[in-house]
Amino acid sequence: MLQKGVVIKSTGSNYLVKINSQNYLCKLKGKIRLDGRKTTNPIAVGDIVEVNTNTDSPVIETILPRKNYIIRKSLNLSKQAHILASNLDLAMLVCTMVAPRTSLGFIDRFLITAEAYQIPIVLVFNKTDLLEADLLAYQNQIIKIYTKIGYQCITTNFNDKESLIEIKKLLSNKTTLVAGHSGVGKTTLINRIEPSLNLKTGEISLTHLKGTHTTTFAELHNLSFGGFIIDSPGVKELGLVEMKKEEIGHYFPEIRELMNTCKFNNCLHQTEPGCGVIKAVNEKEINEERYISYLKILNGEEMDWNEWEIN
Repeated sequence: MLQKGVVIKSTGSNYLVKINSQNYLCKLKGKIRLDGRKTTNPIAVGDIVEVNTNTDSPVIETILPRKNYIIRKSLNLSKQAHILASNLDLAMLVCTMVAPRTSLGFIDRFLITAEAYQIPIVLVFNKTDLLEADLLAYQNQIIKIYTKIGYQCITTNFNDKESLIEIKKLLSNKTTLVAGHSGVGKTTLINRIEPSLNLKTGEISLTHLKGTHTTTFAELHNLSFGGFIIDSPGVKELGLVEMKKEEIGHYFPEIRELMNTCKFNNCLHQTEPGCGVIKAVNEKEINEERYISYLKILNGEEMDWNEWEIN
């Protein structure tokens, strides 16, 4: 007899599946594991699966179709793709200006990855209590960039109770992925949202001001006020997967809005004559940093971690 459940944790070869109110440690049926999938993980947290529980060791027989997922590609030589989580109602990217800093290139890559699968996104700027006046002003510049094009941005820190209430309202009755670099405070934020989870948190290296990978595997947790939250390992780099050049502009809202003003239907908004997007950049209707980010992604350039200033 097959029973339907949700994958709440994946550790590589074993999968923890919640069926009704009971958890089962499952293996994956061999023919599914070897079916030619081009990712490091054939099953991701959030997947709905069918499990044969009438055995000593429960076996996942079927993976049901995903409504969406967040996928990343390593920028190292392996170029392997990995699904962070699937079947999401919301993705929450936690960003920080210091300890560690989150680059605009990283934010943009995450946004278009979520846009590609129509996953709503909220940007949470954490550790605001650590910011001096200049970095606080810089953070405000960034927030203006993203709110102007339709993304919700929230600022928070460990002592900010009002922002916590706002975040909990957003998460209520949704399945939400929490993502970001190691050390930005993802797990600490989850513990503030749901203290009963008491998840283990890491420390920041004083030498490099970067976080350690405390969360090794993505894991789905119940929220007492309704919904689920997925704590994910820190992502250092974010290469794009399954995206053609001509599609990338569609995932930048400000570019998408102006595509019909371009002279050519197949315009890539680089050097083409009569390009409405280039015109909007020159007239400062489109933020120049976002446009530069678009060009780098379009041409397959890696993120420059030293880029930090907004013109």
